[in-house]
Amino acid sequence: MIGYKDTPPQAGWPNNARVAVNFCINYEEGAEMCILNGDSHSECRVSDLVVEPRAGMRDLNIESNYEYGSRAGYWRLIKAFTDRGLQGTVNLVGLAGQLNPYALDALIESGFDLQPHGWRWIDYHTLSEDEEREHITKSIAQVVQLTGDHPLGYYAGLPSINTRRLLVEAGGFIYDSDSYADDLPYWTRDFGKPHLLIPYSLDTNDSRFARAEGYQLADEFYTYLKNAFDCLYQEGKSIPKMMTVGLHARLLGRPGRIDALHRILDYILTHDRVWICRRGDIAKHWIARHPFSG
Repeated sequence: MIGYKDTPPQAGWPNNARVAVNFCINYEEGAEMCILNGDSHSECRVSDLVVEPRAGMRDLNIESNYEYGSRAGYWRLIKAFTDRGLQGTVNLVGLAGQLNPYALDALIESGFDLQPHGWRWIDYHTLSEDEEREHITKSIAQVVQLTGDHPLGYYAGLPSINTRRLLVEAGGFIYDSDSYADDLPYWTRDFGKPHLLIPYSLDTNDSRFARAEGYQLADEFYTYLKNAFDCLYQEGKSIPKMMTVGLHARLLGRPGRIDALHRILDYILTHDRVWICRRGDIAKHWIARHPFSG
């Protein structure tokens, strides 16, 4: 509850950047709740539809709403980054990557790093410890197969009380993102060894298009992102921070919204002291510059 108080550390980002900006593309489509995936009910979250879950039944409307992201939306997101030579992070839900590897391959080829986002896009507190351990193991194996390297980080999104301990026990992870508690990375030692947290964000996140109190227009999303960036850039004169932007192909990948991504990327690029980076880059930098001190 205390954190860095009024004296946060000097991040020392590369090129003397005032802000480190990380864009996370959530790769989830096809891994949501569905009886075709062995679940007891249909999906009801984070889409343009407001529906109740159907027990024991499919909901074709929400299935095709998700499918839009995998068929069309991802290609708009990818183009926004590749046209500008920029990279970010993929929050990879394992089953989604299995079902449609094509956009994922394009992201990997363009230099995005992979942060496992669970094997299924589900609430992990509903699984047993052994089931969650198995999902983490499968996610590690998938990233190793795709990239040749062990994933550096993990983001369950809906973690269980066991998630972080299982990650530490699995080994190979240097950070996770299941925190929303700061504008800078920070260390924990909850399970016997130092473990880095790189906070994620649900406000600078297009998932608010799917919430009644959230965004309705691309202009609203762009304005909020711009305001957040401007504040952090101004603060970064003395105390540099980080900014995470969460994206979903089935949401921001729509024709009426994608302009917000183009506009915020172009706006950020007008500033010279910005580091647009991958999540793994932030973790490596923080460990090198701010190692755990006990």
